[in-house]
Amino acid sequence: MYADYAYLIVALPVLAFLLCLFVGWHLPRGGGFLTVLATFAGLILSLGIFSEIYPDKIIHQSMPWFANFNVGILIDPLALVMLLMVTFVVTLIHIYANGYMNGDPGAARYFAEAALFTASMLGLIFADNLLQLFIFWELVGLCSYLLIGFWYRKPSAAAAAKKAFLTTRVGDVLFLAGIILLYNNLANLNLALKPGEYLLQFPVIYANLAQIAPDQLTLIALGLLGGAVGKSGQFPLHVWLPDAMEGPTTVSAMIHAATMVTAGVYLVARMFPLFYAAPYGLTAVIAVGAFTALFAATMGLTSFDIKRVLAFSTVSQLGFMMAGLGSGAAVGTLAVGVAIFHLIGHSFFKALLFLGAGSIIHAVNTNDLREMGGVGKYMKWTMYTMLIGSLSLAGFPYFTGFFSKDEVILIAYEYGALINMLPYIFLVLAAVLTAIYTFRMWFSVFTGKERSNYAKHESPWIMLGPLVILAVFAFGFGLAAQDDFYKYLDSNFEHYDLDFVELGVIGGHALEGEHGAPAVEGEQGAAAAEAGHGAAAEGEASEGEAGGEEGPGEPWYIQILPIFIALGGILIAGLFYWDRVKKFDPSQVTGDKDPIRKLLLKGYYQHEIMTGWFAETVVYGTALICNTIDIKLVDGWLNWLSALVLGFAQHVRKVQTGIVQNYVTALVLGVVVLVVVITLAKEVGLV
Repeated sequence: MYADYAYLIVALPVLAFLLCLFVGWHLPRGGGFLTVLATFAGLILSLGIFSEIYPDKIIHQSMPWFANFNVGILIDPLALVMLLMVTFVVTLIHIYANGYMNGDPGAARYFAEAALFTASMLGLIFADNLLQLFIFWELVGLCSYLLIGFWYRKPSAAAAAKKAFLTTRVGDVLFLAGIILLYNNLANLNLALKPGEYLLQFPVIYANLAQIAPDQLTLIALGLLGGAVGKSGQFPLHVWLPDAMEGPTTVSAMIHAATMVTAGVYLVARMFPLFYAAPYGLTAVIAVGAFTALFAATMGLTSFDIKRVLAFSTVSQLGFMMAGLGSGAAVGTLAVGVAIFHLIGHSFFKALLFLGAGSIIHAVNTNDLREMGGVGKYMKWTMYTMLIGSLSLAGFPYFTGFFSKDEVILIAYEYGALINMLPYIFLVLAAVLTAIYTFRMWFSVFTGKERSNYAKHESPWIMLGPLVILAVFAFGFGLAAQDDFYKYLDSNFEHYDLDFVELGVIGGHALEGEHGAPAVEGEQGAAAAEAGHGAAAEGEASEGEAGGEEGPGEPWYIQILPIFIALGGILIAGLFYWDRVKKFDPSQVTGDKDPIRKLLLKGYYQHEIMTGWFAETVVYGTALICNTIDIKLVDGWLNWLSALVLGFAQHVRKVQTGIVQNYVTALVLGVVVLVVVITLAKEVGLV
């Protein structure tokens, strides 16, 4: 029953967008309750669909559009868990926004844009073909531009919106190129499509990957990865994410937790079979992800803006998700479940932290950590809920982040045992830094002495309610859902009868097992057998969930390392920033003139390199040269030729006097000249 109304999951937020846009100005709080009702209805529908198709069914609805394209809905385990997460988290964010945006003169415009943003993300998730996904992908980008620049009268907000739009467009061009290349390859196969099948449908793509040349698969995978890098803020296209903090905090929570930035991770997960089949496809994914995780974590150590700390954290955690997907070269499709589980868990505790930051800013009226301190005495609910979110982000034992982020680290170890240990090392270092910068933020805000004269009050319950609900999930979701989640996501590609052994051979893996886990002979094979799987962070041995042979699990020290990472990072932060146990002053370790600290504060000079040098010097300089060539050479030659023709025409047109006598005289003279010429020609024998 619910499946017949799946389209309403997107249609209702679109309706809320139209109502808020045209009549929201006359409704209480700008019509924000309409966006809440629309997304909550989507959550109810998603839960209903879950009850109907769990655990072994999918929904696929399709109708023709034009040529070889269609419009369709595909709800499989991967799409369904994303629908549930987005509708749930965004509903809470919209409830919170009804309090946060109350009194803002642009509230109706905000809720209209937020509703369209939600509809675009939900449409992206349940699209059944790559072209439809790309259309919603672009709508998400447009809405993010509008929301980041919501306070467009602030020059910094307008600049941040343009930066986000232009930066993500770079990735989108690569994404579109990948789609075109994939379409051309599928079209050249001259497939005999059955009724209801269309090119670029995901089931059609999956079924015909083995027929596409490996080099073409690699190019397609790199194009799609380029789109994911732009949208999910991976290096080097991550620069827009920290600046996106110029939008309202609720926008930050939506963009950085549940929606836009997760779209790139979802794209790679959705196209996982293609990345698996493409030689070096997953290698590129894990390389980008692991480097981004560490790179962004270092910048989170020195930022003083509470929202920027969380923004760098988001970039880093997205790197973890990408690295988890890239580990699929070693563990097969299990990587999809691990990465998406971290995506879901991250949406809970990161939305909690952003909304908690908004609660603090709402009361303190500053983003600067140096102007806070002692806030916990006046904001108990905000303090404790943010403590839960911080513990989860740091990977404290038995919190959601412990079960999600640290599982990514474990499968990265398996990747390292088979292929390359560097991504694992990067992720371990990033995890340590995550615990440090997270509790640097928490201690700086809630403990110690008051460092400025700020308003001393807790936020209203319309804002605290979502914090409490998110705190419950940030604490207990991992323990309650991990095993069932992996089993459900592990079945996602079974619905498409994919032969991962064959795809692995194309991608350069020697594979065996139903999920394509590597079975590498020799020393690497022994290392893989020793590494096992490690599906449970508490140390349970593998039972072959990835489809390979059973192994004894990771070494015990690898299994318990994430616990020491979290505890050690929190302890280090406490020794520097918690007044009760503080033993060191940060200036003892690094001063204002310290080059490393300066490098981190300047964000590795990314703005200077990408804006000051690349954009203003290279791009603008190239544009000036091209403009000069166009004006002086191309236009100059055309202008000279046209001037020559016009000059000649000016002389010729003087003959046209318009006087009949002149024309008769010219005619007679012409006849005389002609007679003379003919006579002379006869005399000399030419005629």
